[in-house]
Amino acid sequence: MQTKKIHFIGICGVAMSALAIAFHKKGYTVTGSDKGFYPPISTHLKDVGISFYPGWHVDKMTQNGNPDLIIVGNIASSQNPEWQYIQKHNIEYKSYPEAIAEFFCTEGNIVCAGTYGKTTTSTLLTWIIKQENIDMNYMFGGLAVNDMDSAYLSDGDTCCTLCILEGDEYKSSQWDSKPKFAHYSPTHLLLTAVQWDHADVYPTEQSYIDVFQTLVHNVAVDGSIIVHENVLSILSFEDIQISQNRFLSYGVSDKADYCIKNLIQNIDGLEFDILYDKKTYHINSPLFGTYNATNITACFAMAHDLNIKPKHIIKAIQSFKGIKRRLEKRFDGNITIIDDIAHSPAKAISTLKTLRDIYDGKIIAIFEPNTGNRQQESIPGYDHAFDSADEVIIPRLTHIKIDETKEKPLIGKTLCDVISKTHNNVHFMSDDEKLVEHIIQTTKKGDVVVFLGSHGFRGMIEKLINSLSDKH
Repeated sequence: MQTKKIHFIGICGVAMSALAIAFHKKGYTVTGSDKGFYPPISTHLKDVGISFYPGWHVDKMTQNGNPDLIIVGNIASSQNPEWQYIQKHNIEYKSYPEAIAEFFCTEGNIVCAGTYGKTTTSTLLTWIIKQENIDMNYMFGGLAVNDMDSAYLSDGDTCCTLCILEGDEYKSSQWDSKPKFAHYSPTHLLLTAVQWDHADVYPTEQSYIDVFQTLVHNVAVDGSIIVHENVLSILSFEDIQISQNRFLSYGVSDKADYCIKNLIQNIDGLEFDILYDKKTYHINSPLFGTYNATNITACFAMAHDLNIKPKHIIKAIQSFKGIKRRLEKRFDGNITIIDDIAHSPAKAISTLKTLRDIYDGKIIAIFEPNTGNRQQESIPGYDHAFDSADEVIIPRLTHIKIDETKEKPLIGKTLCDVISKTHNNVHFMSDDEKLVEHIIQTTKKGDVVVFLGSHGFRGMIEKLINSLSDKH
C-alpha cells in the first residue's frame, strides 16, 4: 500500500480522532489541528504517535509538503486559513462521512442510528461481533472501556465484507447539509429513537423525521431493520421492501418481537430477560441506566439476526464494560466516583436520577456545562435539574470565546446563582485543589461523587482517586 499523508482539520473530536488513529494504524502519515485539545482524546492521539497542534497554521500543516488528503471537520469555517489554503491549491479533501464511505463501507454495512443510543449500540454491537473473530471495519463515536479502538480498518488478506458504523444525523459538512448517515448505504439498520433534535439543522420536527424516513427506505432489500417500538408510530414502514421476517421491533411491550421483561437495576448493573419467539434469554450487564436495557436488547436482536449464537451474545454482553464518560465508574471503594459527559441540565437530570435510583448515600455533583448551556437562553432549563443531587459544585469553568453580538455567557458564580434558585446546596469553587480537598473531607462511606461535563476537569478526578486510594 502506498503511504499517503492525511491531515485532519478538527482532529480532537471523538469521531475524527478515531478515524485519524485508524488511518495511522493502517500505515498512513497522519497529522491534525484543532482549536483546543482535552483528555482523553489528546492522550490517545499522543499515545499512538500522531502529530497535532492547536490552532490553524498552514506552515505546520505543510511542514513536510502538502498533504495528499484533508479530512475536514464541521469545525472548519470559511475563514479557517487551512481550509482556504486547500481550496486555493486544489488539494483533495473529504468530509468525515465521505471518508467513512470511501475507506470503511463494504458489501455489508450495519448502521446504528437514532436520536440517542447510537454510540452505545454501535460500540456494544462491535464488541459482540469482535468476540466471534469476524473480520470487519467499524467506527463508533465514543471511547470504549473495553480494550478496543473506536475505529478500525481491517488488515486481513481477504476482502472485508462487514462494517459497523455509528450513523449520526447531524449535517455532513459546511458544504453538505445531508446527514452523515446518508453516505453509508446500509444493508442493515438498527434504529433506536427518533425525537426532534438539532434545531439548528432541522428547523421543524418534520424535517428531522424526514431524514430518518429516507434512511429507512434506503436499506438494502436483502438486509434487515431492527427498530425500537416507539419509532413505529413516528415513521412509516408500510412500503419498505425488506421481507417481514427481517423487520423486527424491540421494547418493553408484549407487541415487541424482542421483549424486555423482569428488569432489575442495582449497584452491580442490570439484570433482565429478553423474550423472543417463545424463548427466554437471561441477561446480566455491568452497565448502569435502565435505558441501557433497550440498547442491549437492540444489539442482541441485530447479532441474533446475523446468526450469532445467543449464548455467545449473552457472554459478550456480560463482558462489555461500557463507554468512557457514560456513567463510567472510575473508583469503587467506600466512596464511588462516576465520570459522565452530561454537559447540559437535561443530561444531568437523567444521569443523576439513574444514580439516585441505585445509591442510597449522598450524591455530590461537580458540573461544567458546554458552551451552549452557558448562554443566557439556557437558564430556564436549570430549574430543578439537580434535584437528585444532595450537593452541587460548580468548578472554574473552561474559557470560551465570547460572541460580542450576544449577551455574556454564564460564569461560574452566575451559574451557581442560577442553580441555587431551585437547589439549596450549591457552591462555586474556583480552586481545583480546594475542591478536591472539600470532597475528601465531607464524603463518607456510601457517598457518590459524579463529575458531569464535556471537558476533562483538569485532572481533578485522578487526584481525587489517588487521595481516596491512599485514605482507604
